[in-house]
Amino acid sequence: MSLLVVGLSHRSAPVSVLERAALNADAQVKLLQDTVAADPATEAAVLATCNRIELYADVDKFHAGVAELSTLLAQHSGVGLEELTPFLYVHYEDRAVHHLFSVACGLDSMVVGEGQILGQIKDALARAQDLHTAGRLLNDLFQQALRVGKRAHSETGIDRAGQSLVTFGLEQLAAGTDVPGWARGRTALVIGAGSMSSLAAATLARAGVGEIVVANRTFERAERLAQILADAEGAIARAVRMDAVAAELTRADVVVSCTGATGLVLTADAVAEAVAGRTGQPAADMGAEAPAGTTALPPTGVGTDENCPLDLASVQGTPGFSVHGEAAVAGMDAATLEQHAAWVGEGTSLLEQGREPGAGGRFTPEADAGLIAALAEAVATAGRVPEYRRPEPVAEIPRPAPAVFLLDLAMPRDIDAAVHRLAGVRLVDIESLAEASADAPMASDVDQVRRIVSDEVAAFGAAQRAAHITPTVVALRTMAADVVAAEIARLDGRLPGLDDRLRGEIRQTVHRVVDKLLHAPTVRVKQLAAEPGGTGYADALRTLFDLDPETVAAVSRAVDNTDEKDRPA
Repeated sequence: MSLLVVGLSHRSAPVSVLERAALNADAQVKLLQDTVAADPATEAAVLATCNRIELYADVDKFHAGVAELSTLLAQHSGVGLEELTPFLYVHYEDRAVHHLFSVACGLDSMVVGEGQILGQIKDALARAQDLHTAGRLLNDLFQQALRVGKRAHSETGIDRAGQSLVTFGLEQLAAGTDVPGWARGRTALVIGAGSMSSLAAATLARAGVGEIVVANRTFERAERLAQILADAEGAIARAVRMDAVAAELTRADVVVSCTGATGLVLTADAVAEAVAGRTGQPAADMGAEAPAGTTALPPTGVGTDENCPLDLASVQGTPGFSVHGEAAVAGMDAATLEQHAAWVGEGTSLLEQGREPGAGGRFTPEADAGLIAALAEAVATAGRVPEYRRPEPVAEIPRPAPAVFLLDLAMPRDIDAAVHRLAGVRLVDIESLAEASADAPMASDVDQVRRIVSDEVAAFGAAQRAAHITPTVVALRTMAADVVAAEIARLDGRLPGLDDRLRGEIRQTVHRVVDKLLHAPTVRVKQLAAEPGGTGYADALRTLFDLDPETVAAVSRAVDNTDEKDRPA
């Protein structure tokens, strides 16, 4: 059997794909159960975070394993296999071990060096153990990954290279200013009471916010988090029900949302109303402005590698769809969207025709529908979105200072991406964090962590290869002990008058002879088996000594058995 991981992350897939492929708790359970029920896999674990979805399995065939795991990921994520495949990565055997150890150390995180991933790996292992989908290999692998991650954080300064996603997000909201100075005295609304939301609430409390309001679908969990903040952090905190979020939004200066909801928690309209309630002025639509940190996409064509980012087929006829919100999600700026909308004929484009006079620059539903239809018609006619003209520089439109700061750490997103376009609002979400983190400086300690990972991967591989031969060695020694016992019994039958002292001496002598004969070969075969390519020594032993395969298998089952003491602390 061999370790295989198939997954996608912020490094391989755009946030829009990660968002659609996100797995809730129930989907993760079903994915694990279906994986171990499939032919190639005997063990399985799922590592699902806000920026990665990975399926680990112990498989007996590489190609069949890749095909089966990819298919299962597609089925349970709801994203078609053909669409998902270009964004998947595959790691096998030592490369899979290297990948997980790197993830555990924070080297593969959106914010390099962040330590939250260790808790997520621990949760993934506990879930697999509870469902009995983790056997010896995955138990050993995930336990060792936790130890490697802790070693990296204790022996190096990787913590200086990175920080939690929460801290990084708050720094982006503060736009270069000191977070405690920016947060002091503000009112914060935290939506959700899970681990990420709790960390955000605690971070805000330590930064000195004046009040923290916690909203959660389960009110008791919100109350518990508010009490912890009051007791442990000395914060002024209170809990509210989810139906009070709209009212609290008008009072909040900072909003952090991280829930497990499958739909939007805060719509653009709700945020616009909150801003209007705070400022007395409507939150003007600043146009299809890209999320902070993104850049305009180049002129593109449908059916090419750089295809049009608007998914026309999936949105036509979708209630509540806004082509401008979709443009923001895709990272299109106003000029690029104008380029894809300006072929409608003489004069102004649909974008200009659709503006409502005196409505803060909003676009009418009719304009949205017309723009979608025009885009679809162009694709159907020309086979691609024609390049009407190259984007021209767009003058910067001064934005008013933000009245509300929003941090969306959920996957799929909690806050409508169209909020990026509202004046008086600053939104930081997973997509903009990914863009910002790409330019984050790397600490010199990263090289030291990489060396630790390489050393640990080699040690883990050697231990696994040595463990692979252990059942065969145990079976060999068991067979030798059985031979000794049989010969002593035969001697007792032939010499029934032998006194106990002599019988004991003979038994001990025979055992010593057998042990000495087996000692050097068994020690050496374990050493050889620990080296790369040493897995064949177990087969050689079984063949040379004609060991019963069922006996070896029985020892393997005993070695593979895990109990409560193997669970992560």
